[in-house]
Amino acid sequence: MPLLTIILWLANVVLDTGGQLAFKAAAGDRAAGDGLARWKYMAARPWLWIGVGCYVFEFLVWIAFLSLLPLSEGVLLGSINIVAIMVAGRFLFGEKLTRLRVAGILLVSLGVAIVGAGA
Repeated sequence: MPLLTIILWLANVVLDTGGQLAFKAAAGDRAAGDGLARWKYMAARPWLWIGVGCYVFEFLVWIAFLSLLPLSEGVLLGSINIVAIMVAGRFLFGEKLTRLRVAGILLVSLGVAIVGAGA
């Protein structure tokens, strides 16, 4: 894979994972309350806006990434985001990685490695 493609792929992983983690941090704040008050609370905090910003930049990076390789390869390579988000969720939010989830991580990683080797 060309260097630019790898850089865009890694940027996509970082931005998507960062966005998901920021949204989780915003949504998981116990002080937020319920209903409309919860949304107002989240909108006044930086985590929600960091997540939105990550997704805006990720969209641009994703478009650039897809311009360099076929959609079928790009989507499969983008699947590694699932792994990054699950692992980061484990370390940052204490989420459980069951045996089934670990098996999924391994299978997704294997699939991405196979597609990446052929790209």
